[in-house]
Amino acid sequence: MRRRLVHRLPTPLRQHWKILAAFLAFVAVAVGVFGQARVRPYITGDATVIASDITENVAGSVDFFDTGTSHDVSIEYSQSDYDDMIAAYRDEGEKKWITADITIDGTLVTDVGVRLKGNSTLMGLRGTGGGQPGMPEGREPPAGMDGGMGTPAGGGAGGGMVTLSADDPASLPLLISFDKYVSGRAYQGMTQLSVRPGSPVLNEAVALSLTAESGQPTQRYAYTTYSVNGSPTQTRLVLEHPDEGYANSLFDSDGVLYKADANSSFTYQGDDQTTYADQFTQINAEGSQDLQPIITFLKWLDGASDEQFDAELADRVDVASFARYVATQNLLVNSDDMAGPGKNYYLWYDLGTKRISVVSWDLNLALSGNSDAGPHDSIGMGGGARPGGGVQEGGPGGMPGGEMPGGDMPGGGRGGNALKERFLASEAFTSVYEDAYRDLYAQLFGSGRATQILDEIAQTVPISDGLSEEKLASEVGSLRARLQARADGLAANDVIAAG
Repeated sequence: MRRRLVHRLPTPLRQHWKILAAFLAFVAVAVGVFGQARVRPYITGDATVIASDITENVAGSVDFFDTGTSHDVSIEYSQSDYDDMIAAYRDEGEKKWITADITIDGTLVTDVGVRLKGNSTLMGLRGTGGGQPGMPEGREPPAGMDGGMGTPAGGGAGGGMVTLSADDPASLPLLISFDKYVSGRAYQGMTQLSVRPGSPVLNEAVALSLTAESGQPTQRYAYTTYSVNGSPTQTRLVLEHPDEGYANSLFDSDGVLYKADANSSFTYQGDDQTTYADQFTQINAEGSQDLQPIITFLKWLDGASDEQFDAELADRVDVASFARYVATQNLLVNSDDMAGPGKNYYLWYDLGTKRISVVSWDLNLALSGNSDAGPHDSIGMGGGARPGGGVQEGGPGGMPGGEMPGGDMPGGGRGGNALKERFLASEAFTSVYEDAYRDLYAQLFGSGRATQILDEIAQTVPISDGLSEEKLASEVGSLRARLQARADGLAANDVIAAG
């Protein structure tokens, strides 16, 4: 009996049983050494296993994303390091890392990496004119934007822009990295967190929750009472930042996640991968996958006739998922999605189906524009819209001067995206887009769910030195009115009525 069992093993295993036994012994020792630490295996030769090891997972005192618990975050770093970080960005546009200690819900984590985060949001830190990132040489920013652009003031219902100041470190958006200086370290499985600008940023929180409610991939967030170097507290939104663990848990299937840079061009520029290295960042699968799936798709998109686009797109893109993404961005009146000047999106390449999906990111301009924008209106920077792509001059939250989508914009170069534009222009995909739009409208706005989510979120927003109960109530009321206006404005639209 024993001999028959042995011969059921593959011949290579029978021939190299000593090596296998040594490997199993090593695994047993590793388990004993690492104990409760979270370790992600890297299996060579298997392209579907694409995460680096987390050898130190800081548990914290409570689940950071538990909405039933109040959260506080405080950061400490040296003044000289901070001055160097600001000088590097002001003088060279460099987002320099510095060392800091962070306390999250009472748990101290030392020697974390901290740097400025954002593009157009940070422009106020560099003065005015051509010295600002993304501004053409010698050109001044639009009136009213010289204090920093990127998120609606207060984050509630749109309007003005957040003003950032190097004299107020707690006002600045930051990226926090737990493994920058301590390899293998994470906090509750996350290697990075993103501190968002503005307070209380209700529009972004609601947009994130609505995206999650629709079943689409998004990011988790928490409201925190926040301070820097013992400063007065502010109410800040903190998001999980997509890392390898995020990428590998995003879908049920195996795949590769890529982030588009703010200055990326969604165009085919030849077969040399180094050409795209500064435009798309590969989040996972380093060593087993590369940028080739993006290059192959862009090459096809660049050369495909309209007939080929209609016939072959479903072989390369998850069309149903993409329709829901595009419809959601319109419903949220998000002027800075994959076609916006900030190029705020991730691409997911499914290793099984060989198809691409789009994952939303950075929704801080959502729900801050023209509530009457229809399913086939282009949403311009500031949220205004008119059929055919122009920004509605003087619309709610609109940019002064009626800036056109696709024009030169601060922080992100030119807007526009060939995939989104061709998809919306093609009659072959009109029905799938409009069906998705009606479904999402009914689920999120027609049902009143959007305002319910706002009220649920409002209960989790902490009062701080920088946010009074009166201001919070005012922001909630303004955004509730905007959500209701969005629901009412679309109710009689031909696309909605057709359903």
